[in-house]
Amino acid sequence: MKFVIRDRKTPYSSPYPTLVIRGGEGCKNLRQVQRIWKWLIAHEATRQDTLICVGGGSISDLGGFAAATYKRGMKWEVVPTTLLSMVDASIGGKTGIDYEGYKNVIGAIYPPKKNHTHAHYLDTLSREDWLSGMAEVVKTALLADEQCYADALQCYEAETIGQALIERIRAIKDDIVRHDPKEKGMRKQLNLGHTVGHALEQMAWRQHAPIAHGWAVMQGLVAEAYLSVVLLGLDREVLRQLSHVMVQYYGHVPCSYCKDENALMALMRQDKKNQSAEAIHFTLLSAVGQPQINQVAEEGLIRESLEYLFSL
Repeated sequence: MKFVIRDRKTPYSSPYPTLVIRGGEGCKNLRQVQRIWKWLIAHEATRQDTLICVGGGSISDLGGFAAATYKRGMKWEVVPTTLLSMVDASIGGKTGIDYEGYKNVIGAIYPPKKNHTHAHYLDTLSREDWLSGMAEVVKTALLADEQCYADALQCYEAETIGQALIERIRAIKDDIVRHDPKEKGMRKQLNLGHTVGHALEQMAWRQHAPIAHGWAVMQGLVAEAYLSVVLLGLDREVLRQLSHVMVQYYGHVPCSYCKDENALMALMRQDKKNQSAEAIHFTLLSAVGQPQINQVAEEGLIRESLEYLFSL
């Protein structure tokens, strides 16, 4: 038997029992997980049944976590309908929810059995959703090579992304995940931009002014490129390019963030990549295509990178 959960904005007809959920980061909470569990129990779902998650990254995060924990793990499949989900959230099996104001702090690595990617869903994306996905495209391209990075930047001027680049980005992430499914080493590369980005994203929630994940990632990429320039000698041109893209397409960082750097630092210390409460770990770049994991920056330098970000 198959069961479907889908974002209410996604047109998707199915002959199977369907639970409609309002997507977005706000759905990734324990209350919604319990709702899915109760629904599955009411339909007498078994471990051999399949949960199909149709929507963006928040739906796959939430539904995948529900599947991972229902009866100690039922099968699940994903139908990503946003660029962000196609190139990031639906690949690698990371599932989870937010808890007590911390992003993805409760979760499991539980890959779907199938990933049904259909590019036609991109035709209905809003500009905001497209830009959000593009931030993850740029992040992954920075891990790959100069050509992939240049192709990603070109998408902003063209205001579109081709199927070939989508498949390239998916293949890059899939290869990294395949070599390190449990994030013991090289998979940490994929956290580029996310230590600062997740802190900014959580700060936005706390201020009741949530931002799309890609906005936070792009802001995080700029701050962490600054750290990369100072600590690892990354070419300043990369920092200039990322700063330009952020300002032109994503806008300035709200000034309210810079009023509480202490809160941002505290959120970064709670990042799940950290190996102790004393040190904040980053994935940084010595050059495009040369990510360096487990990099530690002093607090003063981290604050300096935030001040650069806020000054743009």
